[in-house]
Amino acid sequence: MHTPQEAGGHGAGHDAHHHGVVVPAPPGFVPHVVAHHFDTAEAEFSADKLAMWLFLATEVLLFGGLFAAYFYYHGVYPETFKVGGHQLNWRLGALNTLILLFSSYTMAMGVRAAQLSQKALMQKMLGITVLCGLGFLVVKYFEYAAKVSHGLVPARWFSDHDHVMAGVENGHLFFNFYWTMTAIHGLHVLIGMLLILWVMKGGAKGRFYGGYYLPVDLVGLYWHLVDLIWIFLFPLLYLVP
Repeated sequence: MHTPQEAGGHGAGHDAHHHGVVVPAPPGFVPHVVAHHFDTAEAEFSADKLAMWLFLATEVLLFGGLFAAYFYYHGVYPETFKVGGHQLNWRLGALNTLILLFSSYTMAMGVRAAQLSQKALMQKMLGITVLCGLGFLVVKYFEYAAKVSHGLVPARWFSDHDHVMAGVENGHLFFNFYWTMTAIHGLHVLIGMLLILWVMKGGAKGRFYGGYYLPVDLVGLYWHLVDLIWIFLFPLLYLVP
């Protein structure tokens, strides 16, 4: 980040003690004014980055609890999870894995473009990332539709029309985990897409450049975590040993 400079003078109508720290911007970009409760741009950056890491830690705890429960019940009912996993289309799961891996690349390129003040490239990379997220959700829609048609849904709605889980104990249990874990993850993908669109709106106005790209960076961290969680979900659900 460039060294921030204090804006000269006091604006009319402003408190006499209020001052703004402005991060210089290249031509065509909007200079960032640091929040008034921070003395420097570096302090604002560090505080916001720490807050995001703390938030991401809570996300890890959320999915960590689900993973722990999954491993426990997998140990108790291994055959149920094995048979249930065979009902999933691993090819669709692998396709979604490739989509998210590519989206992590485009997200990283978008952040890099923001750091280099390359507005057009940033918008392009972020747009591709959103399209990847949409593609992921479309694949999940077809996958969910197939499970619903066969009655492989969670809890009391489980009907198993084709009796594929017949002969295993608590046949619905695997699909309780499948729907819960993938639905929560899918919600995170949707939230990530909305956040990226919000960043793109600011990017179109020239708000992000080499001296100030914090929102792009933080949304990128969130998106990478969402992708990383799927890397664990795919083998646990689709490639059950």
